[in-house]
Amino acid sequence: MNPKLEQIQQATRRHFIKHTFAGLGGMALGSLMNPKAMAKPADPLAAKAPHFPAKAKRVIYLHLTGSPPNLDLYDYKPELVKRDGQDCPAEFLKGKKFAFTSGTPKLLGTRRNFQQYGKGGLWLSDAIPHLHEVADEMCMIHSLNTDQFNHAPAELFTLTGSPRPGRPSFGSWVSYGLGTDNADLPGFIVLISSGVQPNGGKNSFGNGFLPPVYQGVQCRSSGDPVLYVSDPKGIDRDLRRRSLDTIQELNDLQADEYGHPETRTRISQYELAYRMQVSVPETMDISKESPQMLEAYGAKPGASSFANNCLLARRLVEKGVRFVQLFDWGWDFHGTNIANGVGEGLLTKAATVDKPIAALIKDLRDRGMLDDTLIICGGEFGRTPFREGRTAASKILGRDHYPDCFSMWMAGGGVKGGYSYGATDELGFGVTENKVHIHDFQATLMHLLGFDHERLTYRFQGRDFRLTDVHGKVVHDIIA
Repeated sequence: MNPKLEQIQQATRRHFIKHTFAGLGGMALGSLMNPKAMAKPADPLAAKAPHFPAKAKRVIYLHLTGSPPNLDLYDYKPELVKRDGQDCPAEFLKGKKFAFTSGTPKLLGTRRNFQQYGKGGLWLSDAIPHLHEVADEMCMIHSLNTDQFNHAPAELFTLTGSPRPGRPSFGSWVSYGLGTDNADLPGFIVLISSGVQPNGGKNSFGNGFLPPVYQGVQCRSSGDPVLYVSDPKGIDRDLRRRSLDTIQELNDLQADEYGHPETRTRISQYELAYRMQVSVPETMDISKESPQMLEAYGAKPGASSFANNCLLARRLVEKGVRFVQLFDWGWDFHGTNIANGVGEGLLTKAATVDKPIAALIKDLRDRGMLDDTLIICGGEFGRTPFREGRTAASKILGRDHYPDCFSMWMAGGGVKGGYSYGATDELGFGVTENKVHIHDFQATLMHLLGFDHERLTYRFQGRDFRLTDVHGKVVHDIIA
């Protein structure tokens, strides 16, 4: 017979109490001193208050994967146009590395026509005519700069604060800090158009070391919004509920025995998935929108497009989703072929986003939601003021990666409308006024959401981490 088993079987109640009284007493004392410590953890996605009153309550982040050419859309450089085709001055190349350019490239002035629009006189190109109509809602930053000049590291740096995988994304931090206003929907939803994942992969909207409940939930704009959200054949909703209850009982037992936080997260995710079966298909059904609204966005029910995703973003934030991120691939304008050059290629690509973005801004404004909904639009870095090296001898126009200066814009959510901040030199090589590093940009976004970016932290591997790492200053001048 097993000696240990025999010893256990011979143990009396008196032996048990003798050997465990200290532990039982400690548990009793702990429950008296702090009853909450013995209770089950609260819902991790429950709505939470920020550090101070927020300008923005929700975010729609439009990430144009590959980075739009700011010199052809937002940052007008007439001197660069005059010097088009000239050799790039050596002082701008010394000590610099470029992804696909070497030697002495030729300066490339824009082929687009620029004018000033709105009361603020924002310079915008003719490639984005619908955005001209909402210029007074846009807050343009021309002086952004980053440390990275390759797509994946730069995208991760912009969206997670680190060029390497493993850090929580901006949306995950917001979901962690604020929770959700709708318990039947995720706090952070991701929509992807153009059929390609972002350059940073799922790390660009991942939870990193935060609990998985805070990761971005990717939805589709055609078919089932979320894979497996529909009941399988032969399984009705009542049976699915009973199955989930049984699984939850097992998870509760495991959570009570081991106290592992991931088990509670798993329970929360199962429950959310069950509620999403009803809430997500209804919210994602844009066929319920009026023909006039569908036309305003250029959306088509059943299709997969950036236009559909913009309309879905409005429906999601209207339902209480805290953070919606749209990724749109196809902005890598090297110009190795006509389709991705800054001539015809830019016009074609810009036409797919110009109308729906303008419609999104107008729609939120008309519904009284723009003031507390922050819209962000941009890529991961800028584009060179000279021709990309591989197209130097062709008629196709393209620009290389450029981290030193680029433009992004915001609307609503407490930023100044019709406002231009920062400046670059006459050729677009460097920042000359109000430099804004990516960490400064992140700190400002957190401030608009009511957070001190230095205080919203998560302890991991013995250190308190935050979105802005150990950097970042809030740009107060752009805040209304």
